[in-house]
Amino acid sequence: MSLFDRISRTNLDWPHYAEPVTLMRPDSLLFHEAFRCDPYWWDAAPPETARTPLPNQVEIAIVGSGYCGLSAAAEAANHGARVAVLDAGEIGAGGSTRSGGMVSSGQKLALTNAIAGVSAERLQRLMRESMASFDYLKRLVADESLDADLKITGRFFGAYTPGHFDQLRRQGELLRDKTGVTVHVIERDAQRAMIGSDYYYGGILVDEYGGLHTAKYHRALRELARRRGVTLHSHAQAERIERIASHAPDGARFRVHTARGSLDARHVLVATNGYTGPLLPFFARRVLPVASYQIATEPLPDGLMHALNPGARMISDSKRNLFYTRPSPDGTRMLFGSRPAIRELSERDAARHLYGKMLQLWPALRDVRITHAWKGYVAMTRDKLAHIGVHDGIHYALGCNGNGVALMSYLGHRVARHMLGVDRDAGAFGEGEFPLSGAGIASQIAVPLGTALYQLDDLWRGRVRVALS
Repeated sequence: MSLFDRISRTNLDWPHYAEPVTLMRPDSLLFHEAFRCDPYWWDAAPPETARTPLPNQVEIAIVGSGYCGLSAAAEAANHGARVAVLDAGEIGAGGSTRSGGMVSSGQKLALTNAIAGVSAERLQRLMRESMASFDYLKRLVADESLDADLKITGRFFGAYTPGHFDQLRRQGELLRDKTGVTVHVIERDAQRAMIGSDYYYGGILVDEYGGLHTAKYHRALRELARRRGVTLHSHAQAERIERIASHAPDGARFRVHTARGSLDARHVLVATNGYTGPLLPFFARRVLPVASYQIATEPLPDGLMHALNPGARMISDSKRNLFYTRPSPDGTRMLFGSRPAIRELSERDAARHLYGKMLQLWPALRDVRITHAWKGYVAMTRDKLAHIGVHDGIHYALGCNGNGVALMSYLGHRVARHMLGVDRDAGAFGEGEFPLSGAGIASQIAVPLGTALYQLDDLWRGRVRVALS
């Protein structure tokens, strides 16, 4: 066995990688008989096939039917534009319905080094727009009566080591100062009120966090877009975007060639995020698709969810290769995510690893089986910022960076208004260079290498945990 394989199989969360009971557990005890390699979310709101013929001409053609594309479509149609949304696969089968459904505002931006080198004035506007994305999502769901299971229950950030607790406490102060959110410092002896586990060394609780049902929200967005006159087209992968010379009164400037024919449009928006393919090279070179994996358990025994997560909160931690977990919106199942290994795995193999990681956090789930395992691609950018703008006349909104539910919904709304001239200013996310990400061939090295370095860092800090325990 190579060193690469040996590292991948151990998962490197020392000393907890020593979970041979988990990895040797018979599949009949690990996997529910109804186990599926599909998102849990799809049970309630599956993706759909929409083979409606393409229109000959529209004002706006949107490539990508995720939250960003649908939000942009609904907003543009609300201003009277004729809009068509194109997707390479089924409508609702991409990254939007494969996420954990956690909803935040500017917290992640404040806690990353995305702000390094950003002027104080632009930083203030970035934070203001990030916070506005949270309010926008809540308002949209309420005003349009969207069936999304949105609940604002807060998020607990667990400290993997004692040193991380001090770091989280400082970050909590930064969050209060820069975003105005409500932050509670949770000492280790009080953390069982947050999470039924002694795995962490305390942490912080941010009240202004929530969760929704990813697929129900997506279905509600596409229903909203259709009510406003938008047409949705599945299995219509954009193969080429051609600039055309047109003197027609409607001013078509582009011809989008798809797997199901072509259509002309005055404006084109690329909103493909982690599913941006090589046929759009300028955009593909600026986003790095990174796979994130999740599992869902079968319904838990009565009372167990309340014991493990009394406040039904979103939970993540301070590790580089972090855990993120939450209850299902109906409160019956535990959903758990992480990157299970250095290299990409099949969903079934990933589920075995994730199950072991979940038991590190909650040994009480040892006898609970897995019903779903899935992965989705997150669009990472070099500067950890989302970007909207125009390249060669083509508009784009890309780079969710694992924080896309509210932000990409909001940026779709923003870019649509900018395309139509309703807003002259594209906002803070429309400023600055959109740097190359090292995608393409380099991504085959960058993602595994970055994961390995993260896991090695967690391994080292895990040794500190043991020395202190």
